[in-house]
Amino acid sequence: MPASPSVVLHDVTFTWPDGSVALDHLTTAFGSGRTGLVGRNGAGKSTLVRLVTGRLHPTSGTVTTSGPVDLLPQRLAVGTDGTGPATVADLLGVGDRLRALRSILGGDADPAHFDVLGDAWDVEERAALAVEGIGIGDDLDRPVATLSGGQVVLVAVAGIRLRGLPIAFLDEPTNNLDRRARGMLLDMVDDWRGTLVVVSHDRELLEHVDETCELRSGRMTVFGGTFSAFEEHLAVQQAAVEREVRVAAQRHRTEKRQRIEAETTIARRAKAGEKAGRSMPAILRNELRKKAQETAGRIRTSTADDEASALATKREAELRLRDDESIHVELPDPRVPASRRIATITVRGRETVVQGPERIAVAGDNGVGKTTLLEHLVGLPDARVHPLPGTDATAHVDQIAYLPQHKDTLDDDLSVLENVRRGAPQVATAELRNRLARFLVRGDTVDRLAGALSGGERFRVALAGLVLADPPPQLLVLDEPTNDLDLTSVDQLVDAVTAYRGAVVVVSHDETFLDRLDLDARLELR
Repeated sequence: MPASPSVVLHDVTFTWPDGSVALDHLTTAFGSGRTGLVGRNGAGKSTLVRLVTGRLHPTSGTVTTSGPVDLLPQRLAVGTDGTGPATVADLLGVGDRLRALRSILGGDADPAHFDVLGDAWDVEERAALAVEGIGIGDDLDRPVATLSGGQVVLVAVAGIRLRGLPIAFLDEPTNNLDRRARGMLLDMVDDWRGTLVVVSHDRELLEHVDETCELRSGRMTVFGGTFSAFEEHLAVQQAAVEREVRVAAQRHRTEKRQRIEAETTIARRAKAGEKAGRSMPAILRNELRKKAQETAGRIRTSTADDEASALATKREAELRLRDDESIHVELPDPRVPASRRIATITVRGRETVVQGPERIAVAGDNGVGKTTLLEHLVGLPDARVHPLPGTDATAHVDQIAYLPQHKDTLDDDLSVLENVRRGAPQVATAELRNRLARFLVRGDTVDRLAGALSGGERFRVALAGLVLADPPPQLLVLDEPTNDLDLTSVDQLVDAVTAYRGAVVVVSHDETFLDRLDLDARLELR
């Protein structure tokens, strides 16, 4: 357990209302400094974060912290519906104090304003300084709805630093960040004061931590170093385990062969003894038969014990081998002919026609309008006017599958099965369950409310809904599809998109992912 732990989970179990167990008797701790929390999708990382931050409560066990905890959630509740922060100041967490300060300076001496403000008379200056360099100016009244996804994340992280609570959790903070924004976030992490736990699959970010914790199969492994050092440690460890498995398997084969040979020898001796005993007196023949049976019993017991011991050693070694499952994405084949005009994308007056099964990437800095362009392409009725002049997108087909950046295609108040059934009402329940199982969504999880899913689980369910489309989509539109995905699942997504026979338009800041897609064109928004 880390020295001077800031967060301690002792014998924590968490069970969902449907009876499925997310964490089972987990004991671990996070110390001061910067920790990277890693693990496969569905391992329970987001559940752990919600437990530590008080969003959930353990079914049993205890969670204790050395002070208040701040959180950057996977999905920030922002917008114009009144459920999230309305302005930059609100997103920073200082909106109420800023409004109180302005009321006081405007001559309103209501004591309530002084209670809200406290001693934070410099709140406006500190807030403006916190967002300096993010690229949104110093207008603290700017509506959050006008910010890009990446800008929202940076402002939210700046707000956590501004509030200065002793413990902070950042859940997948690099999602939606362009190269410049990522650099700013990494600088924030490097300069962080207090306890910081970063939940991420981002290799670059995980090189800026002091300690790596992996949540796997309900247990936590703590490694004192960066993720790359942890991977090297695992590689050496797994190579040793693989050798143990090979040696144990060889020993098991040898012991099994020796048992079979012993049985053959016993049978031969019994046959020979039976033949020799025909000429002996009955009392002597019975005595020899008894001794032979006793000897055979000892040999059988010994060889069986040796074989069982070898098998147990082999199985114990195999349990220490990592054999992680990954999603199996099989996108439908729309059989789009190469001559078919799929879409027209115009950037500053220059047209690009997407024709046949082409793969197009849309790139650019945060806030330049990449997501807005995709919304125009799929024909969302509430899409904003594009900020760049002469920039628009039009689809020439009706069968379009759209996976938005925040995977908000799911209804949180419906179960996973009910969400998927909306797009495939004609498919039998058993078949829907079978298809969801290919995305590692199995058992009781199928009946869980979508609002309880992790980011990775939401992605898999949303993508499963696309797979079930009938007729299959001719155009697949993906906005930051690798967000929340572990590395193995990214590999599966690459294979699926590469094999897909329809057109693909994708926005992603994951350059490695884009490089592997064998793109036909890359459109830069500036």
